Amino acid sequence: MSALPKQYTIPGSFKLAIVVLNYKTPDLVIDCLQSIHGQIDERFHRVVVVDNYSGDDSADKIENAIDTHSWSEWVSVVRSPVNAGFAAGNNVGINAILADVYLLLNSDTIVREGAIKTLLTTMSEHSDVDMLGPQLEWPDGKPQISTFRYRTPISEMMYAAKLGLLGRLFPKHVVARELSEFEVGLDWVSFACIAIRKKVFDSVGLLDEKYFMYFEDMAMCRKATKAGFKIAYQPDAHVVHLRGGSSPVKEQTIQRKRRPAYYYAARSHYLRSSYGLVGFILGNILWTMGWILSLVRGKSGAVAREQFDIWKSPVHQVPIGGAHG
Repeated sequence: MSALPKQYTIPGSFKLAIVVLNYKTPDLVIDCLQSIHGQIDERFHRVVVVDNYSGDDSADKIENAIDTHSWSEWVSVVRSPVNAGFAAGNNVGINAILADVYLLLNSDTIVREGAIKTLLTTMSEHSDVDMLGPQLEWPDGKPQISTFRYRTPISEMMYAAKLGLLGRLFPKHVVARELSEFEVGLDWVSFACIAIRKKVFDSVGLLDEKYFMYFEDMAMCRKATKAGFKIAYQPDAHVVHLRGGSSPVKEQTIQRKRRPAYYYAARSHYLRSSYGLVGFILGNILWTMGWILSLVRGKSGAVAREQFDIWKSPVHQVPIGGAHG
């Protein structure tokens, strides 16, 4: 989709639209809304909660909480008829409302006091900033890494090898970036919380729905920066990210359990769309080399069957309700 539609579910035009995606996490969504309450101006801001076809009573619980807390003036629930994934679910929310800036927000987040104002003020003061991420952190305030470089075929080898020496040899291919100050011109930031100007979507389209879940944030940022838009990081805005509250994949990775097929399908789609078939094959060969190196060193961190799953087709149909959105 190259531009936003002319008709919207929620009437009016706003300065800020916050899109919160729910898939069977109503309690997390309600906590997230509670953290937002008091930080927005109801005259100019709206929140859209997209229920990504949870198939349970999630949407009803969220709507009941909205009524109970008298939030209906600034929160609306949109029920998606299907669960087509994280990218598609966010697109439903973006398509539902017209705004100058869209803040995509995971359900497993708590917005610290003043974070929304800081993000909007930063974008107002820096007209060259088109996409802006905050400092993500744990509930105890410990920072999470939320700024990154693009994944490349070489970074796939580094990821699998678990060898710090490779990071020192190829510093530009180290994906994670630890920043402590405001910076403009990043490759990508986490979409657990990201502010995006409408003009970005008007120019490059919405999130790529071929990604059911994972890699869609990096792909969207890559598409935007290629078109000349700039991405920045604002550490003065703090957002708690519970990580894993809306998806099981991170926990599966920690426990070295086999990840779902949609993760590898997304990885394949990213590598092929960014580096072509040759880059996809090269990335997998380098990953395998790194994996073998980690085995020799006795430090393999690969999850179950990963050496086979990296070759998954970039197009993988996920059953409705078969994964978190």
